Amino acid sequence: MSDEPRDAVEAVDTVLVALADPMRRRLLELLAAQGEASATTLAQQLPVSRQAVVKHLAVLDAAGLVAGGRIGREVRYAVRPAALDATARWMASLAADWDRRLAHIKHIAEAAERDAQADRTGRDGSRPPA
Repeated sequence: MSDEPRDAVEAVDTVLVALADPMRRRLLELLAAQGEASATTLAQQLPVSRQAVVKHLAVLDAAGLVAGGRIGREVRYAVRPAALDATARWMASLAADWDRRLAHIKHIAEAAERDAQADRTGRDGSRPPA
């Protein structure tokens, strides 16, 4: 992530902090399944108060994961996938880096094993005298 602009790094950090809380992850799942919902509707499906749901939605909104839009007197929330997509891309990049490192370690270990095998059997493939 060090090659990315500071804003992108902060956006990923904000998303990861928001997703660290199980209740916020559950809210995101509910919104993804329902399309959109009000804080009242969401609170009816969870073991927390409407006020707690509103606070969690504010964190998700600040992270760019949800957006609220007023319909009459009600604010309805919906998932905004862009921030989650950017975080998923960062995680995929991180995983690819690890895969490259692990492949390099595997290559070194296999080369060391071949060298050890060659030393045991002799360089010409015959066994050394006993």
